[in-house]
Amino acid sequence: MSAAAVSRYYATGKRKNSIARVWMMPGSGKITINERAADQYFGRDVLKMIIRQPFEVTGTIEKFDVLATVIGGGESGQMGIEIDFETVS
Repeated sequence: MSAAAVSRYYATGKRKNSIARVWMMPGSGKITINERAADQYFGRDVLKMIIRQPFEVTGTIEKFDVLATVIGGGESGQMGIEIDFETVS
């Protein structure tokens, strides 16, 4: 199946005590976590930068939207799940 034929990607992940469900689909670069923009969800600037790095490196920063629901754990544990998902996709 070609990448063009896939309208969205889905993955689940765990890290420490956090569990995430993540959907990635073609879009404008909007990242939403638990119904909040990533910039609002993650208070630390380094976490905001890290969540965008995989898209910047691959030149897809404004080509995909990410929708995630995350439960459990702390902010850095939840961030680790997001990064693991993005580097695999």
